[in-house]
Amino acid sequence: MSTSFIVVAKRDCPTCELVQPVLREIAASGAGLTVYTQDDPTFPDGLDAVDDRALEHSWRLDIETVPTLIRLDGGTEAERTVGWDRTEWERVTDLGSLGPDLPAFRPGCGSKSVDPGMEEILEVAFGSPPLAARAIEVASPEDEHELCFARGWSDGLPVVPPTPVRVLRMLKGTTRDPQEVIGAIPPDNAPCTVEKVAINAVLSGCKPEYLPVVLAAVEAALDPAFAMHGLLCTTYFSSPMVIVNGPVARRIGMNSGVNALGQGNRANASIGRALQLLIRNVGGGVPGGIDRATLGWPGKYTLCFAEDESDPDWPPLSVERGLAPGTSAVTLFGGGGLSPNMDEGSRTPESLARSLALTLNSVGHPKLVKSFDAFLVLSPEHWRIFKEGGWDKARIKAGLEAATARPGTELVRGAGGVDAGVRSELVEESMTKFRDGGLNIVRAGGEAGLMSAVIGGWAASGARGTVPVTREIGR
Repeated sequence: MSTSFIVVAKRDCPTCELVQPVLREIAASGAGLTVYTQDDPTFPDGLDAVDDRALEHSWRLDIETVPTLIRLDGGTEAERTVGWDRTEWERVTDLGSLGPDLPAFRPGCGSKSVDPGMEEILEVAFGSPPLAARAIEVASPEDEHELCFARGWSDGLPVVPPTPVRVLRMLKGTTRDPQEVIGAIPPDNAPCTVEKVAINAVLSGCKPEYLPVVLAAVEAALDPAFAMHGLLCTTYFSSPMVIVNGPVARRIGMNSGVNALGQGNRANASIGRALQLLIRNVGGGVPGGIDRATLGWPGKYTLCFAEDESDPDWPPLSVERGLAPGTSAVTLFGGGGLSPNMDEGSRTPESLARSLALTLNSVGHPKLVKSFDAFLVLSPEHWRIFKEGGWDKARIKAGLEAATARPGTELVRGAGGVDAGVRSELVEESMTKFRDGGLNIVRAGGEAGLMSAVIGGWAASGARGTVPVTREIGR
């Protein structure tokens, strides 16, 4: 059986420079030697090396460290060693007295094929990446960002062009099969694979570690209880709001504090945007087409944040919705606009509950009840007032619901000179604002500021339309 050797090296490596005499010794012994050089085709000196600046050979040989010495028996790899260790090189080559003037040992350097970002570049160039999406050629003078606008892949803001390398890199964020079908995206009910989710995650500016969160959000949006098709088609303001709970929020750097509902955090912004772009690009939910919102609202670009779970006395939304503590999860809600409540005067839970109820009652319309769900985003300072007054989350919710009660005389059509309202036969009723289970509370925001926010839902909330949906985040 014939024996030959391969060495992969680069000039920009002190150990590779050191072993040049050894490489010449192996070549002179008559044992077949092929040297692949990663950075300089004239290296090693005095030997004819194979130019591997494209790194194809290094990638195919799975080189992590240079120099790497490989022994081939009958053309098949039998053994390898990395760096310079005289004992190991003599054993692998079966040659004695190699490099007698050299030190006995020197560690190697990192292969250029494992430089940051190179794994996906080389897989796309020389492998068979598991991508099925149709490739679109871009002419060299063409601006790839303008192409994305022209093709209608954008929500009106610049997007990140989804090159094969970027999509493959994004897919490294999950262990799921890229061709696994997640479901059918409304309104066109187009089949959506993990790969298509990854493409839109690239477009939105996500990092690979965000992808499991995006996938869970997509699965929640496709739950029939969420009624994504209806939420998209309505003339109301609504769009998906994504709330993230659990360790993943901290791991990927999501914001639950200062400006949690605003700009400035990549994870918050890009995760919510990825879901919106997917509905547009895969499902066909384009404004002016099936998306018939009369006005819309900025949350239709993105609305995603993490809940503040820093206080052990506050049960996170995911736990309240049935998941075990410590579970990473997303909850989707059909949000339709933000109403602020700046109460700097209330210092008792009773007063603050009545104050917040005034804002809650304005959701949709002050005279409409049992139609809209809502989320109260409770700030740390407002939570402190409730906590110091002995109110836990359950009591806050009960107090708020009771405080929204109003007599039918104020709510019926025509009351107060306003024709909008409930049916006249309900004039003798006393009614709270929300259906049972329609009021939800999460904590978020900065430590300073006696203000909270109400995010109202779609008019078709509850059994007639959409309800919040929670999904555990997988891998």
